[in-house]
Amino acid sequence: MDKLLRKLSSFAQHLAHGPDNGNDSPDGEHDGDQSLPAPTRSWLDSLTCSRLRTVDIYTTALTHRSVVNDHPGTRDSNQRLEFLGDAVLDLVISEHLYRTFPESDEGKLSSNRSKIVNRKSLASFAARIALGQHLLVGESADEKKIRSSESALADAFESLVGAVYLDLGLSATREFIERHIVAHLDLRRLDAIEHNHKSRLIEYAQSHQIEPPVYTVIAEEGAEHEKTFTVEVSFEGAPLGRGTAGRKKDAEQLAARTALSVLENKADD
Repeated sequence: MDKLLRKLSSFAQHLAHGPDNGNDSPDGEHDGDQSLPAPTRSWLDSLTCSRLRTVDIYTTALTHRSVVNDHPGTRDSNQRLEFLGDAVLDLVISEHLYRTFPESDEGKLSSNRSKIVNRKSLASFAARIALGQHLLVGESADEKKIRSSESALADAFESLVGAVYLDLGLSATREFIERHIVAHLDLRRLDAIEHNHKSRLIEYAQSHQIEPPVYTVIAEEGAEHEKTFTVEVSFEGAPLGRGTAGRKKDAEQLAARTALSVLENKADD
């Protein structure tokens, strides 16, 4: 976890001094403060419970890639921030689960994290804060569809987390995640629920009229009492994802999660 934190900090410093940020004005505010409408600025202030410092980073976080498609070179989309926000979410949620479930092994912790940090869940968190209403969408795109799209909302939520991290730091980001994600979770109930990635993958196969997914153990490592299993899932001979955990069942769920992500990304292309 310390290693990941160091990488995040290094990446944040790189972005903060890179071309995306522009020049700071003398009073410490970013020159692009007016790039956000007043209602969006007020909305962000209420979400973060803090005075924003580098407002342009939030403009980027709210910019759907359709804007860049319509106006090449005018503005970055939120895709790079999505990458950073995903890593920050994994770190904060992992730490929270680690402290909440001291009896859980790595596989169980990973399974619980994937119940929280996934496209469907993140989209629901985004909808709860009305994030779709504040997205910047290109003229050529179906604005109504994008503002309610599970994929667009999940990506924007991760991007917003990345922006809060760059602007306000890890402590404020942890508070943001706890306020807008953790506070709405029943973690004990979540821990007791069997993960449904495998079920969703079967539903996908049925809806597309293809053979059910096949799970294959491709590696077993470690002593008998501390083995780890790597499982690969495939559709009609084509591998789609792998997962590694201390139980075959958990490894299958992680493999199914990866496969679903691959399939969802293909559907968005």
